[in-house]
Amino acid sequence: MSKNKKENSDQTITIDGEEHLISSLSKEQLAMINHINDLDRKINTTQFNLEQLKFGKQAFVNGLSQSLESEEA
Repeated sequence: MSKNKKENSDQTITIDGEEHLISSLSKEQLAMINHINDLDRKINTTQFNLEQLKFGKQAFVNGLSQSLESEEA
């Protein structure tokens, strides 16, 4: 268990090109880092969902175009 504590105390994070010991950060700073990480995950998920939505929309547009073309033929 003490090994894990030592490993955690030696961990660093780079912010604006400067390394900081995680163990030296305040609770407020750690909370901000957690929010940043969570927001990054949410942004990535939202971008992925947007790609799916755009693709789905285009599939319906293509389907409509094909349907209209087959009616004309």
